[in-house]
Amino acid sequence: MMKYSEPAPAKLNLALHVRGKLPDGRHSLETIFAFCIDGDRLEAEKADELNLSISGPFAEGLSTTDNLVLDAAKALKQAAGVDAGASLYLTKKLPVASGIGGGSADAAAALRLLTGLWGIDPRHAVDVAPAIGSDVPACLLSLSAKGTEAGDKLELVQDPSISGTPALLVNPLVPLSTGAVFAAWDGIDRGPLGDWRRGRNDLEAAALTLAPDIGHVLDWLGTQPGAGFIRMSGSGATCFALFDSEAERDAAAATCPSNWWHLATFLR
Repeated sequence: MMKYSEPAPAKLNLALHVRGKLPDGRHSLETIFAFCIDGDRLEAEKADELNLSISGPFAEGLSTTDNLVLDAAKALKQAAGVDAGASLYLTKKLPVASGIGGGSADAAAALRLLTGLWGIDPRHAVDVAPAIGSDVPACLLSLSAKGTEAGDKLELVQDPSISGTPALLVNPLVPLSTGAVFAAWDGIDRGPLGDWRRGRNDLEAAALTLAPDIGHVLDWLGTQPGAGFIRMSGSGATCFALFDSEAERDAAAATCPSNWWHLATFLR
């Protein structure tokens, strides 16, 4: 039986400004999304029912019944009105609850994958994505974009300096709850987002109070030759550096502390 395959690229927030609250209670965000060439991977083949299996270095503890991949599949199935199933196989390479959109990227991969497997209109995937999670629309696109409202209203970013940039992602292997980090945000609107290079991550201070190891990662990245841009992604705890060259990135990766997770990659 033919098996379909789809990447679930890691997401980075090059800048993340929290501007307050929306009428529906969600946080109002301005962010620049960028995506890596590496991440998780989802495969699927036709089946009578929907089912999910998970393998990989970060599979332990993940539910195969309560999972955003299945949420996405069920939402797409209902929206498209199809009577079909799929056996889904997730290879989990990214740390869980790490600020790089792992679950959202997996859900978005499911939407893309099942659109092809079931032969349905891609507009159904676009329609259901926001209800699955605020990062899912951006992950569905998987291209550099500016996100506003809750991060789910998107506008493509035409910045040739992003694509192909060597990047090093580092996580101290401390899981962080997105809800807890937002709850710890000080509520101060520090202004709109312009050029992402001069932006900030407004959740960094809150994340540092919950996971001080993030500070050690940021400090370490700051000592690496060629690391020209350093930031925490999303609600943490993953931090990243954009490098001037692939060689400098690889040199930094080779000296990354062994008790931290790291990924040497490029931006899409």
